[in-house]
Amino acid sequence: MNSEKTFRLYNTLTKTVEPVIPNEPEHLRFYSCGPTVYSYAHIGNFRSFLTSDLILRTAQAIGWRTTYVTNITDVGHLTEDDLSDPSGEDRMVKALRSKEGRRFANIWDLARYYANVLIEDWHTLNLREPDVRPRATEHVRQQILAVEKLMANGHAYETSQGVYFSVESFPEYGKLSGNREAAELEQTVRDVVVDPEKRDPRDFALWKKDEKHLMQWYSPWGWGFPGWHIECSVMSMEYLGEQLDLHAGGEDLIFPHHECEIAQSESLTGKKPFARHWVHTRFLQVEGEKMSKRLGNFLTVRSLVLPESEGGKGVDPLALRMTLLSGYYRKPFNFTLKTLKANIRHVTRFREAAAHVAAALVAGAPGEDRLGPRLDALYEAALDAMLDDLNTPEALAKTLEGVRLILGFKANLNEASARSAQAWLDRTNALLGILAPEGEAPAPLAPTADPLAEKVEALLTERQAARKARDFARADAIREELTALGIEVMDTPEGPKWRKMIRV
Repeated sequence: MNSEKTFRLYNTLTKTVEPVIPNEPEHLRFYSCGPTVYSYAHIGNFRSFLTSDLILRTAQAIGWRTTYVTNITDVGHLTEDDLSDPSGEDRMVKALRSKEGRRFANIWDLARYYANVLIEDWHTLNLREPDVRPRATEHVRQQILAVEKLMANGHAYETSQGVYFSVESFPEYGKLSGNREAAELEQTVRDVVVDPEKRDPRDFALWKKDEKHLMQWYSPWGWGFPGWHIECSVMSMEYLGEQLDLHAGGEDLIFPHHECEIAQSESLTGKKPFARHWVHTRFLQVEGEKMSKRLGNFLTVRSLVLPESEGGKGVDPLALRMTLLSGYYRKPFNFTLKTLKANIRHVTRFREAAAHVAAALVAGAPGEDRLGPRLDALYEAALDAMLDDLNTPEALAKTLEGVRLILGFKANLNEASARSAQAWLDRTNALLGILAPEGEAPAPLAPTADPLAEKVEALLTERQAARKARDFARADAIREELTALGIEVMDTPEGPKWRKMIRV
């Protein structure tokens, strides 16, 4: 094991890269904020989820035990919650009234559907399952009890519209985000209707009174539903205890969501530090622009990986995963078609290397191990990169170097070298999850029947014959026919090569 290695991550709370030090030695207990399931999660969401997946894999790679919790928010996230905590409509309710939402009989069906889709996409991108995936609607009683305790100890108060956390009662409010001044926060929400009974513009909702809400529970304050922020405090402490080793999420959650979590949680526990380490993933753009449905660049996992016959683009899920983690998590990431195509080629080479290794193990040729020490060094370099604040670009570079090394030996791969190569493939896949879905055997070297491939090869043969006969008009017509089939042709000194186009 590698228990002597140090895992270092940037801590948003202290603004420094520092060692991750679990409260219980070599047992990382961490929580990552999951999505609100009112629609399909987009690739920006999954970039954040991938950061948590890499934290999990890296900790396990050095022999740590892990307890990983990530939630599903299926009630209480208001459309204006990203400001301070004014009013606003529940995102779930708004989604039900949308064009897409009209196909659901009720809000509970909508929540179940998008939660199930999230988990399907999660597995598609080869993310490891958390130990617990709690849902907000299944922990309402605990939230009510937490709100009662906050009221009893002077940290919350009731109005005719709801129950609010008193930010004034928690002097350290703002220590994560730096947002402290009441006047500044009031300015951010000046155009939004707020509860006139709130004592302070910074105060945020713990419980919303609403007898007409489509999802409601009875509480000491009447019928209503919980606020967004209290949910994560309750669910994280339910499964991880009062003090977490690490809390992760997207950069958009730093304020107000994570700031509010700290205030609630530390007020509930008597000022015990809620989380030692806070890790946040930066935003994602598509081709240099902010992702939006209006611009037509709003990309979900399924819009990319589903077959074209089902409305997708047919992108290899592992190539998509590799693309999303190819950028450093602490820098904004520009998702481009060029990067995606490059990673499709890389994943193809990974599979080629794995198939050659599998074939060499079957052949069992004698000889000394000429790969083991070099591949071991590359794995350790990749692991060290991940331990150094999840430096995925460096880790991927070492991984690609290992693949090139294996392919360079493919004609003379003996059994001893193949065993070392297989061990390297397994360890690298466990660390990064980009070589193959875990537990899946390598693809065979022999190609399986593919009607499209057979048609393409026949057209390429005809095109070569036309070019040889100097019938360039016919050759160009065949290229256009291939383009219409979604095939890109590359003329090389070794002859024509082809690949499927990816249209994003």
